[in-house]
Amino acid sequence: MPANAEVVGRVEYRAGDGPSIVIPPGPIEAQLSFDSAVLSWGDEGAVQTTALPIAEYQRYVAEGAIVEGRG
Repeated sequence: MPANAEVVGRVEYRAGDGPSIVIPPGPIEAQLSFDSAVLSWGDEGAVQTTALPIAEYQRYVAEGAIVEGRG
């Protein structure tokens, strides 16, 4: 999985109505569109994926929790 960003701070997502889940620090693949960011992480045997609203992704980048251009 080619990475184009890195989680360096606390980044969370919510699966349905469940509790918040933390994305572990490390390289991620971020596919951005006008309204969402699809994030993938993990190794080839256990890739995990979630979608965030683009505003939430941009907030994580602005706060420094996600660094683009790394990985």
